[in-house]
Amino acid sequence: MSLLFVLSSPSGGGKTTICRAVLKRLPQLAYSISSTSRSPRPGEVEGKDYFFISREEFKKKIKREEFIEWTEVYGNLYGTSQKFIDAQLSSGKNVLLDIDIQGAQQIKKKSDSACLIFLLPPSFEVLRSRLIKRGELEEEIKRRLSHARLEMEMLQAYDHRIVNYDLSQAVSDVCSIITSQARRNKETKKRRNEETKKQRNEETKKQSAKP
Repeated sequence: MSLLFVLSSPSGGGKTTICRAVLKRLPQLAYSISSTSRSPRPGEVEGKDYFFISREEFKKKIKREEFIEWTEVYGNLYGTSQKFIDAQLSSGKNVLLDIDIQGAQQIKKKSDSACLIFLLPPSFEVLRSRLIKRGELEEEIKRRLSHARLEMEMLQAYDHRIVNYDLSQAVSDVCSIITSQARRNKETKKRRNEETKKQRNEETKKQSAKP
């Protein structure tokens, strides 16, 4: 069985940048591109950053149960394709998801094997500075910082927490978690296959021994 790795952070916490860097280091990972009802930001590319669809189309997909998780953040809808996730896991690939806390909790309920990783900013001052550099307006910055404080209260739901002091180190930490979990999962799968094979051989011997 393959694994889902969920990376979350407050808005401006660096999860998208870190996801891109992780995928460069671990190209064997499949990356789940979310659908969203919001408009593209400068530099964002359709099919690379998000699948941009109308709010009406998004709601139709919800009714058709096409999302393994979906949530509304700051008035915009975001969701992860159930079909894509199933296809990647069936092919034996581990999948990296870049989603918020609400979506991560939905994933965990549906998949006990999902590994949740949360990126923390060094401080709220640093987070504020990042949001300013991103071009957010003051009112929007206050709203996002307030939401970030609420998110920090839900960290117990995550398996791993990484403070993003340094981008390169944070990327290395995420890669280390993923490779370690994937290796343990592979070893567990191998052990189970060997046990199954052993049981089948024993059953075959018993059948052969019968008069």
